[in-house]
Amino acid sequence: MIKLDNITKIYHTGDIDYPALKGISFTINQGELVAIVGPSGSGKTTTMNIMGLLDEPTSGKYYLDDIDTSEFTGNRLAALRNLRLGFIFQQYFLLPKLNALQNVILPLTYRHDQSISTSEMYERAQAMLKVVGMENYGRHKPMELSGGQQQRVAIARALIGKPSIIIADEPTGALDTKTSQEIMDLLKEQMQNTKTTVVIVTHSPELAAECPHEIHIRDGLILQEKK
Repeated sequence: MIKLDNITKIYHTGDIDYPALKGISFTINQGELVAIVGPSGSGKTTTMNIMGLLDEPTSGKYYLDDIDTSEFTGNRLAALRNLRLGFIFQQYFLLPKLNALQNVILPLTYRHDQSISTSEMYERAQAMLKVVGMENYGRHKPMELSGGQQQRVAIARALIGKPSIIIADEPTGALDTKTSQEIMDLLKEQMQNTKTTVVIVTHSPELAAECPHEIHIRDGLILQEKK
């Protein structure tokens, strides 16, 4: 579950204060498919960064699975992020020197979990590639894959750590219409199979319409919430 309670975020540039978020509050329940929607400069990316534990609010409380994240800093915050969250980005952010299998394994290596052997990591990564229909491309480097294939690998990477929440930033923004629908169908399927919460951050009303729960942000405020 995600709960934002009166979150503000103020950026300081010289003598100028820029309020990116002006006291927003909302709750996302476990297993929901949610869109956070808004134009450029609306505050949706700042909201995403706070939800993803990539930035901290100026004031307010953020609860992640009933954990008050303000009580975590540094390595503890990074560990919480790596354990609870998975990320999917518009530009994929696959490491170019690693093949698909090695890219998928990365979240597990960041955990430094001694109970998981290297061979088990590879087995889990191969299984995740099969889930997203990429089992025959494990040894391919990102440059050898199409945009849709790279996004499938990115989804496998996001899912391998069994996060409770997936945050997807414009996950279909760089893809054609047909491939975009395939990626959305894949996300919905995995959400249903694993009961994972999926939060899609987008400027696209069409993409948002695929989500039963929409949160529209403009000028740092929640303009509308649809359920």
